[in-house]
Amino acid sequence: MGYNFIEFKNVSFRYGENMPWVLENVSFQIKSDEWIAIIGHNGSGKSTIAKLMNGLLSPQKGTILIDGMEVNEDTIWEIRKKIGMVFQNPDNQFVGTTVQDDVAFGMENRGVPRQEMLKRLEDSLSAVGMQDYELREPHRLSGGQKQRVAIAGVLAISPQAIILDEATAMLDPNGRKEIMDTIRSVKKKHPLSLITITHDLNEVTLVDRVIVMNKGKVWLEASPRQVFSRKKELLEIGLDIPFIAKLAGHLSQQGMPLKNEPLSHEELLEELWTYHSKM
Repeated sequence: MGYNFIEFKNVSFRYGENMPWVLENVSFQIKSDEWIAIIGHNGSGKSTIAKLMNGLLSPQKGTILIDGMEVNEDTIWEIRKKIGMVFQNPDNQFVGTTVQDDVAFGMENRGVPRQEMLKRLEDSLSAVGMQDYELREPHRLSGGQKQRVAIAGVLAISPQAIILDEATAMLDPNGRKEIMDTIRSVKKKHPLSLITITHDLNEVTLVDRVIVMNKGKVWLEASPRQVFSRKKELLEIGLDIPFIAKLAGHLSQQGMPLKNEPLSHEELLEELWTYHSKM
């Protein structure tokens, strides 16, 4: 297991002196090789956490450490080399006239030598399955393709962590699956921290650990299986649960107790097969 790459220590934040606290006394750690999901209802503070992680915002109270460095005005540019961010709307991230120009932009800003840049360009586009689109204009791509190019642009700067802030929110179900498959592939090939901030709980089933936010505080830290076992409480704090978890709960209520909390269709079928084989 990796070391603590991101640490929040008693962090509080609000968007104005007389405004209510968006985050209040928040503490957690994220390992250097961990895939974390941060979930919560609208206004729970999850997107504010993303902006605090890469210095777009500064906390009024508490300390944030990235790779052992405290986030402040003196360290901000060094920290932004370590953390890449993919936003909800990829159009807001495009600056180049072609896909290759766009992916190269971050590397040019960091002074990456040309030969290294060409290698990273090829590697990052291959990692997201967009190597055949180098000369395409970004605005001619589909939503899922645009988001894959945005991920390639972040990968090319070789960050130690990637934050996906509602990165699939504007996509249809096929686009979402495409991006989540891409992210899963990237995680297998690159040892990095991955932070998925989302309200789509189907994405959460893929991660190592979940941080559930509620009213600006950490409500729960647990594995996806443990989180979805608390169906009633999740609904009470304004979160939905995935269809598979709902179905498993309904089956249990009908007298078909399942040993484990299934996270996928395959796991549910396995549970049902095990249950029927014992009858």
